[in-house]
Order: sequence, then structure tokens, then C-alpha cells
Amino acid sequence: MTAGVDLGTPQTQAIRSDEDVVRVRQLVRTVAVAVKLSLVDQTKLVTAASELARNTLVYGGGGAVEVVTVDNGRRRGVRIVFDDSGPGIADLDLALTDGYTTGGGLGLGLSGARRLVDEFDIRTGVGEGTTITVTKWSR
Repeated sequence: MTAGVDLGTPQTQAIRSDEDVVRVRQLVRTVAVAVKLSLVDQTKLVTAASELARNTLVYGGGGAVEVVTVDNGRRRGVRIVFDDSGPGIADLDLALTDGYTTGGGLGLGLSGARRLVDEFDIRTGVGEGTTITVTKWSR
């Protein structure tokens, strides 16, 4: 157990408010430190998680996140699954285009979040919600 986080157990957090987005950032940082990601990789993962948590809240109407440590036999890492029951993403190719935003803001967007992690998987369908899984491995 590290800083109140049992690394053997997936950690879940609801995403229903801005405060929950902050909690997701804190949880991801705690787990990233515990698996000994470098400071640069911690920052990349927390930044991606923050963007994806905000998207879950704003575009998915809220949802949940699960953070778990992973080990592939050579390296340890952090896997994060964001899940919502929102409207889904109608044009995934467009949503993954650099610079694309529907919010009119300067957010990283999905493409920016994808660049910050080692593995990125998205499953979505109109009316079916969205599940995004990201993984960052230790170097």
C-alpha cells in the first residue's frame, strides 16, 4: 500500500464534477509515483488523464475511471480506463485529428492525449457512450 493506494487493487473514481477531475489527477499521480514512472512520464500521464477525465465530464455527461498497475514481465506501468454512457463520438477520425475541438478551447483533445501515452484504445458508438483505455509504461 502506497500513500493510501493498494497497488494490487484497481482504484475507481466517479467523474461527476470538476472536483472529481482533480481527484482523478491526484489518483493518477499517486499511482504513477508508486510504480516509479519518471517525473516526465508522470506529468505526461497526469496531463492525458486530466484531459480525458474532463472529456468524460463535459462530453460524456460524467462517468467513471479505473486506475490499475500493470506489469508485462519487463516493465511496470499504469493503465487507466475512462468510461461514460454519453452520446458517443459520431466521427472518431475527426475527433482524433490534431487541433480538433468541439469546445472552442485550447484543450489537448483526444489526439494530444494519445501522444502523451504509450497505448491508447478508444471504443465508441453513437448512443453507446465511450470507453478510452490508456497505458503508460516505465522506461
